[in-house]
Amino acid sequence: MDSVVSDATDAPVLTGIPAQPTGGEPDSVPDPEDGAQDWQLDHTRAPIATKVVVAGGFGVGKTTFVRAVSEITPLQTEALMTQASEDTDDLTATPDKLTTTVAMDFGRITLDDDLVLYVFGTPGQQRFWFMWDDLVRGAIGAIVLADTRRLTDCFPALDYFESCGLPYIVAVNHFEGTERFEEADVRDALTVPAHVPVMIMDARKRYSVVETLLAMVEHALEATPE
Repeated sequence: MDSVVSDATDAPVLTGIPAQPTGGEPDSVPDPEDGAQDWQLDHTRAPIATKVVVAGGFGVGKTTFVRAVSEITPLQTEALMTQASEDTDDLTATPDKLTTTVAMDFGRITLDDDLVLYVFGTPGQQRFWFMWDDLVRGAIGAIVLADTRRLTDCFPALDYFESCGLPYIVAVNHFEGTERFEEADVRDALTVPAHVPVMIMDARKRYSVVETLLAMVEHALEATPE
């Protein structure tokens, strides 16, 4: 029987994720001038790698969130919208949306010298919810993105994280031209418990996304300090 193991020496390359150096070559050593982190230069230190999930309704800005903050080329599974989805995907609030996530978004950000976050964005449509169990496995916490024009779209994500006991925060992605609401109003409308942080942010702006991630990590540490 032919072996299923390839004899090729070239490592497979994942679309959207830059190939990593194999080591042993002079140019594979991280260079501080190229933006290498301290933990990459000191081989006696290992970074704390953590996983976080970004969830929410269809078209709420999850892909934009991951793209805005990722320090690597984000892995995206965008597919063109077709007429077949007209009856299930409501584009009333996002008429210019041409693509949708059909599997996940993935990005990475180094928040501190020794803290690396791997950010996974979930698909928003109900027909892809079966993937959530796999995407949240091993995560320290989640961010539920909300759009005040359609708050009901984030209820499934809130219910999911409440039921599985994963720490989460609510981040309202404020779209231009829409009415701005206070955090307390959003909390009341969603009946979010008092201990769960609620933030107003802009998924297009890196600093705003970083602040949201920091709030999520802080909340996760408070909820599960061990």
